[in-house]
Amino acid sequence: MPLKLTKTPVPVQDPEQRIRNFNEVALGYTKSQALQEAARCLQCKHSPCMSGCPVEINIPAFIAKIKEEDFSGAIQTIKNKNNLPAICGRVCPQESQCELHCVLAKRGEPVGIGRLERYVADLDLACSQGHTPRLPEPNGFRVAVVGSGPAGLTAAADLARLGHRVTILEALHAPGGVLIYGIPEFRLPEKIVRQEIDYIRRLGVEIKTDFVVGETATIDELFQRGYDAVFVSAGAGLPYFMGIPGENLLNIYSANEFLTRINLMKAYLFPEYGTPIRVGKRVAVIGGGNVAMDSARTALRLGAEQVTVIYRRSRTELPARQEEVAHAEQEGVEFLFLACPIAYTGDDQARVTSMTCIRYELGEPDASGRRRPVAIPGSDFNLPVDTVIVAIGQGPNPLVTRATPGLKTTSKGTIEADSNTGATSRPGIFAGGDIVTGAATVISAMGAGKNTARAIHEYLQTLPKKN
Repeated sequence: MPLKLTKTPVPVQDPEQRIRNFNEVALGYTKSQALQEAARCLQCKHSPCMSGCPVEINIPAFIAKIKEEDFSGAIQTIKNKNNLPAICGRVCPQESQCELHCVLAKRGEPVGIGRLERYVADLDLACSQGHTPRLPEPNGFRVAVVGSGPAGLTAAADLARLGHRVTILEALHAPGGVLIYGIPEFRLPEKIVRQEIDYIRRLGVEIKTDFVVGETATIDELFQRGYDAVFVSAGAGLPYFMGIPGENLLNIYSANEFLTRINLMKAYLFPEYGTPIRVGKRVAVIGGGNVAMDSARTALRLGAEQVTVIYRRSRTELPARQEEVAHAEQEGVEFLFLACPIAYTGDDQARVTSMTCIRYELGEPDASGRRRPVAIPGSDFNLPVDTVIVAIGQGPNPLVTRATPGLKTTSKGTIEADSNTGATSRPGIFAGGDIVTGAATVISAMGAGKNTARAIHEYLQTLPKKN
């Protein structure tokens, strides 16, 4: 049988239908499709795909189990390393991680590793309890994890599996962090996140919500309450704005507020849920990352007639996943490249009505390796808008760091931490994820959580043993 050089397509909702609902767009593989895709894996001796996985999954091993139709063995193999496989199978940028290193990519398309991970993870979630590993006896050490996003959940699960008593402290009323407030239902259903979090709880992890570290209790007070180590994984939830005239007009949102209202507070189900949000006929989204794509596609589903993503570089430099860009275009999102707003204008009720933009051309590459956008003098033009969503990134909330004396931070407000261990300037305090790196991917945060959990475990071994 000849080697198949293209991925087995994954079924998706028709674009005309999906822009009218918040149901998941990608529907996942059937059994026959999963077996067909798993058969493409060459089972390479040196497993180069594994070098691109921040959470260290034995990728060839779990795919081999799928080939054998041992789906229980496949999910056990994955969960030996990854505590959130159904989430990763949906939102991890596999094309720039494991699949980037797949040998098949040299001749055609790589194996659909993420699609296969999602398939077996979804089978596992369909069981009443799913696979839960055998846990060691508690060793008496207590660890507090600040934040329940991907870094915090990963570290908490790994630490619990090492015998530590772990408590996650979450500021919001529901756990999940960016997984629950920042990623739309049509890309990552809330039900999936909650099921994955239930698995973390089954590992013995306690989750306390409405607990704002820095207000409800400081980190020093957590130590006084008997915790032996603290992992700060509070994410990057402070939105950035451009600081241009008119930015305080009504109906100009940060992407953070917009998506939180929609996802966590269910604004798309108003008045069933009491969180209204106004989306006009003409919506502009500023930025080119995955958050911008999520915001644009959400605006369409809320009834916008025209949604335009405005990005100051060209299509080549778009940082969003190509799959998300393609889905956005299929749904009718328009793109305006090499342009950026410089001012907003409003009506007599302070509602935004238009934006003044300037055109750009690309110069020499900057520190990111992308060509630097250079404004073209005199190229100003106006664009009528009813709603603007600013998706140009976010940084860490300073609440935790301000309330923790001696904890060193960078000029950007992120915590200074060792890139391998998460160790900070204060013994016993570790940090990882977006609060260290700035806004990044879910899988990179999970990788940080895994590495830091190992370091915390090693640190606890240096302390006096507990009963």
